[in-house]
Amino acid sequence: MTADLNPAQRAASLAAATSGTHDVIVVGGGVTGAGAALDAALRGLSVVLVEAGDLAAGTSSRSGKTFHGGLRYLEQLNFSLVRSALKERDLMVDVICPHLASPEPFLYPLTRHWERPYVGAGIALYDLMASRRSRIPRHRHYTRAGALRLAPALDPATITGAIRYFDVRVDDARHTMTVARTAARFGAHILTRMPVVDVVRTGGATVHGVLVEDSLTGRRHEILGRVVVNAAGVWAAKIQSMAQSPTFAVRPAKGVHLVIPNSAIDSESGILARADDSVLVIRKWFDHWIIGTTDTAWDRDLGAPVADGTDIDYLLNNTNRYLRRKLTRHDLVGVYAGLRPLLAPVNKDTATTSALSRDHSVIRGPAGMVTVVGGKYTTYRLMAADAIEAAARQMGRTVPASSTATQPLIGAEGWHSIRTQAASRAAGHGIDAAQTDRMLGRYGDRIVEVLDLADESPTLAQPVAGLPGYVGAEVVHSVTAEGAMTVEDVLQRRSHGAIETSDAGATAAAEVARLMAGPMEWDEREQDKQVRAYISAVHRERVAL
Repeated sequence: MTADLNPAQRAASLAAATSGTHDVIVVGGGVTGAGAALDAALRGLSVVLVEAGDLAAGTSSRSGKTFHGGLRYLEQLNFSLVRSALKERDLMVDVICPHLASPEPFLYPLTRHWERPYVGAGIALYDLMASRRSRIPRHRHYTRAGALRLAPALDPATITGAIRYFDVRVDDARHTMTVARTAARFGAHILTRMPVVDVVRTGGATVHGVLVEDSLTGRRHEILGRVVVNAAGVWAAKIQSMAQSPTFAVRPAKGVHLVIPNSAIDSESGILARADDSVLVIRKWFDHWIIGTTDTAWDRDLGAPVADGTDIDYLLNNTNRYLRRKLTRHDLVGVYAGLRPLLAPVNKDTATTSALSRDHSVIRGPAGMVTVVGGKYTTYRLMAADAIEAAARQMGRTVPASSTATQPLIGAEGWHSIRTQAASRAAGHGIDAAQTDRMLGRYGDRIVEVLDLADESPTLAQPVAGLPGYVGAEVVHSVTAEGAMTVEDVLQRRSHGAIETSDAGATAAAEVARLMAGPMEWDEREQDKQVRAYISAVHRERVAL
């Protein structure tokens, strides 16, 4: 099976999806849904994944962009969550997606002398709970002077020392897309822009499939399956309500992150510190820093969470408690908001979303449907495996054990060995070594697909105006192999343009549309429409800046 996601694949997958009855229909193209599709396909089940928008369009492109064990969950005594998350973190670096995930240092600044034994014990336990074979470096203590050498940006009047530990950076949107591509490679049919409008039932009760509406044509299609796996995140209760009264509630919690330039914070390490009601995480993000996060209830449009002035002030104020040079709004390059799908009991109120569990739940019922909700990005693979095992029980089937722990994602297997060849080919197109390294971090061994496009049309090796660090071949590749169908898909999720440029990639929108026009068969009118739609989306998202 091909791993390419493109318009031709979508048409073929739709034809296959609407023929016969499949074992599993997955609703939701976030990381949990994509993970469930991959898990099921690797067990030999026939799979269709339907997603209302683009892959990772919701929560999975708006995370903290870190695989981590959840150091703060130790304070809540949730040892099982930390242990499983640390195991998953290490698997990503060692086996599953080493090209997309890399260890990153964090400093925990100490502000009181009594904190060192308390925090040090917690971080030591964090390291001990990781695998003994982990390649993630262990923690180390620093005096005030040592901490300031690593992070001159810290305020010497505030800190008494620091402890350094490591977690793992990940490009979340590209990771989710890569999980979906890998699922397609093993036979899953991936259908984006295909929202579920109803469920199909037999005998008035048992779920036997879904009714979807193709956003591109307006046509409705019935897709039949033995079990529907509801992995719709913040929309999960809505999907279940199509079949019965919901047996759970999802409390969306808004998390806001700020993006600032590398020059704004002088540090060799990220920073994790206490905030007013949770923790503050400042992590390296290529040539920028990401600062997060907030944790507040959200009761408005689930498809359009936005930051407001209060969110920005909260993050700046908590960050400035630790920095020598205080940040202001003038330092901001970008901002993004996402929603955590936290599970809450029906008809029960919880005072704060931060009090709700970060563990996941698998909910069986009604007959023919399994829902997986809650959890953390880091533990997506475990959530997916639990959901597919529950689906197999619904079908009365005995299936092989999950094998996703040993299955590298697309791009991972040969990325080390191809580095020299890729550098030589890229150099022939005028792409320097630093940019080639960044491309290897996006595509792994699939960088050859991008370079093949440049070989066929050398102008595609030219930089994209307004999108620093990207060449035209990457935009075309996002359409021909990665499932991008709009300018927003490219600038928001296949690249970092939406958060790493001061205009959120608006300057690049017209050029991106032109590059997409060939494989998408757009005329000038459609290109203009795409550009206007993207700029409108930018204005909505950045209203607080």
